[in-house]
Amino acid sequence: MEIETTAIRYLRGDATSPQAKGPKVIVHVCNDLGGWGKGFVLALSRRWPEPEAEYRRWHRERARNDFGLGALQLVQVTPDTWVANLVGQRGIRTGRSSGAPVRYEAIDRGLQTLAGQALALGASVHMPRIGCGLAGGRWDRIEPLVTARLAARRVPVTVYDHD
Repeated sequence: MEIETTAIRYLRGDATSPQAKGPKVIVHVCNDLGGWGKGFVLALSRRWPEPEAEYRRWHRERARNDFGLGALQLVQVTPDTWVANLVGQRGIRTGRSSGAPVRYEAIDRGLQTLAGQALALGASVHMPRIGCGLAGGRWDRIEPLVTARLAARRVPVTVYDHD
């Protein structure tokens, strides 16, 4: 008896150019400081100004909204594409810090929120290996969260490894 271990599709390519038909959500991990300027966000900003502008506004107005670890913000960038800013990183890495900034619980909570929104939109989800770049996380800890929160709920997921 064969047991499917993952429903995640892996592709070589650019997560800012999702390879799918229909509604799509591109998810990435943001920090909780309002900083945007390194890593995958640069590729997002080259394509669309809205995700950065909305993230910065969300952070600036955080006293009046849900901004914080585990929060998720969907920003529509085309008629059928959204970018999900997921706050899953505490601070930023600065040389000799006390461990990686990634917060797995926050990523898990954000993915749970994303699942409901993706299902409501009828959207597939696209991402780089979230939380594994500047956040310093490990994919062997994040992949099971993506599987449990998205793939197990039948949300199609594609992970892109950049060339």
